[in-house]
Amino acid sequence: MRTKYRRLGAALLTLTTAATLASCGSSGNGAAGDGTTVKYWLWDDKQLPAYQDCANAFHQANPGITVEITQTAWGQYWQNLTTQLTAGEAPDVWTDQGSYYPQFATSNQLLDLQPLVDRDKVDLSAFQAGLADTWVKDGKRYGLPKDWDTMALVYNSTMLDQQGVQLAGSTWNAKDGGTFEQAIAKATVDSAGRNGLDPAFDKEHVKTYGFLPEWADGSQGQNGWGDFAAANGFEYLDKNPWGTHYKYDDPRLAETIDWFKHLIDKGYSPRLDQRSTVANSELLAAGKGAIMVAGSWTIATFTDPAAKQKFAFAPLPTGPSGRKSAINGLADSIWAGTPHQEESWKWVKFLASPGCQDLVAKRAVVFPALKTATQTALATHQAKGKDVHVFTDVLTAGNAFRLPVTEHGTEISPLVQDAIQSVILGSAGSQQALKSVNDKVNALFGK
Repeated sequence: MRTKYRRLGAALLTLTTAATLASCGSSGNGAAGDGTTVKYWLWDDKQLPAYQDCANAFHQANPGITVEITQTAWGQYWQNLTTQLTAGEAPDVWTDQGSYYPQFATSNQLLDLQPLVDRDKVDLSAFQAGLADTWVKDGKRYGLPKDWDTMALVYNSTMLDQQGVQLAGSTWNAKDGGTFEQAIAKATVDSAGRNGLDPAFDKEHVKTYGFLPEWADGSQGQNGWGDFAAANGFEYLDKNPWGTHYKYDDPRLAETIDWFKHLIDKGYSPRLDQRSTVANSELLAAGKGAIMVAGSWTIATFTDPAAKQKFAFAPLPTGPSGRKSAINGLADSIWAGTPHQEESWKWVKFLASPGCQDLVAKRAVVFPALKTATQTALATHQAKGKDVHVFTDVLTAGNAFRLPVTEHGTEISPLVQDAIQSVILGSAGSQQALKSVNDKVNALFGK
């Protein structure tokens, strides 16, 4: 999930930034216009400058309200938030994510925004399709969309050119991997310079792996197996959002995981038990891999002019059920216990407006949730000579699928990740492991 795993691009240290603005009045207990400080949390260090831009613009329009931003890396972010909520000292507003927000909503820790949306006539149709619906449960709305992301392939273009590999139009299936596996094999090179299609290829001495899979990928597999499983016809659960019966025992998921293990057995991907803690993006940059799945929030990483390698993006391959990409979006939520409800709402409404999302778009780190701001971000990339249309093409082609939003998301994630890793490590068969974990997951719902 992005989420958890690929917005791990966040800094490893905590950074707190107070808006460097002159606040009119006291430190934070006044009514609107009397010198209020709204505390806002986010986890992505790369997005911090964009939201500081928004905080500056918001303060200029609302001189009596100062937004104080705190940015903390992913893991510590949720720990800190849970601690603060328990202590009754949570931030007024925070960036929320689909696996975490259900527990806050059911614990009555989030403010229902629907009455405010109705009162102020917020146009929810202005957001990309489906994003606003994610944050509704039992008629209550717990966030306004801030951004979205989809998935694509990123590859070392120099390496693939040298090997004569083309990814455009590639196909995939779980039986033999289709033309996509042929491309992976050709992109894999051993220490003697032989690729994976050469009968003399030495899988014990691989210099460059053709494909770098992600196994710290929770229960959703957003950064790899989930996209391929969906292309194989797999669906996570009975309905989404708020389904109560998962389908991890679907044979089509087992087939997909087996295919990924097959890549390891062939020597086309690194073994999980020999992997270091280095991120796939860093392995790709170091020339240790040629292809990986990446989310649109990593665009800046792979288009940095200072990068030692040259990278390009390609669509995910087309599977038996078509080309599929997970779509995920974040939202801004308000703490139910905030003493500054109107000021916090004013900030959240601004975060979801063109006034902020156009500023975010001009930074071109992520795609904002508003349709118009998405186009602004795409134009910003194009003006810089960055070809990133594969991420937006997924939406226009209708190939995106929504990641699960259900109760028990944070409990399900480690259960499924451990089960899938046991298959990849060879300590369990795919059907047995996935059937077992599916029973455990559904037991959380009383099934």
